[in-house]
Amino acid sequence: MPDIYYIDGEFVPAGRASLPVDDLAILRGYGVFDFLRTYGGKPVFLSDHVARLQHSAAQIGLELPWHPQHIIDLVLKTLARNSHPESNIRIVATGGSSPDFITPSGDPRLLILVTALMKTPQWWYRRGVNIITLHVRRSFPGAKSIDYIPATLALKTARRNDAIEAVYLDQSDRVLEGTTSNIFAFFGNRLVTPDKKILSGVTRKNIMRLAGELYALEVRQISREELLRASEIFITSTNKGVVPVVRVDETVIGQGAPGRCTLKLMDAFKAHTMRLAESYGDGSC
Repeated sequence: MPDIYYIDGEFVPAGRASLPVDDLAILRGYGVFDFLRTYGGKPVFLSDHVARLQHSAAQIGLELPWHPQHIIDLVLKTLARNSHPESNIRIVATGGSSPDFITPSGDPRLLILVTALMKTPQWWYRRGVNIITLHVRRSFPGAKSIDYIPATLALKTARRNDAIEAVYLDQSDRVLEGTTSNIFAFFGNRLVTPDKKILSGVTRKNIMRLAGELYALEVRQISREELLRASEIFITSTNKGVVPVVRVDETVIGQGAPGRCTLKLMDAFKAHTMRLAESYGDGSC
């Protein structure tokens, strides 16, 4: 069975999904999106992702005519039309058609794409991964824009250097976030995560809540030099969860293996999502 997408008012098979060529998403890369996955088949963080979609749209001046609950309902209807054990869900708001090919007409389009969950390699969690750092200037760091050219180029650089992620630095060598992830660093039992010029990740928010019960949590700026002295590092994202980092650029972190504190948070996050999936629909999610 083909995947079923919601495309601007219609549920259609993936192979028939299309946009008019005068949509600003195509012409100018003007639009926003959000991305989530299911746990136990349930979209447990859906309302958080819809709220972030709206925040992203406001950041780039894209007015969304849909009430959050309407978007949530459409996501649930699209999910129900698909039959994957676990799903990826991408919600996209485009700039809509433009008569002069640059000015928004005030009629954006809503897309909801449901596909089978793309699984990440299990060795990432057992052995840890390598990441690199790069200086990248971004126009709207607080918006999840569909313009991913800087991220695409950064990931190409990461792969050439045997790394799975590139973490952005500002002009003062302060650590920001990855192309599709947030970053955390342990210094003993202190856990630090950057606080400025980043996209606030939904997984990041949940990890901060869980970590606050276990460790001393600091939300502040962190320099690249300080990052390289960390005892443990991990990254977080919707599709990756919690991934231990064992090398940054040429520097081995800690003992070069996933650390005790990171593994504890990985277990805590897994248990947290399982609880949410089990209670989904009873008023607690």
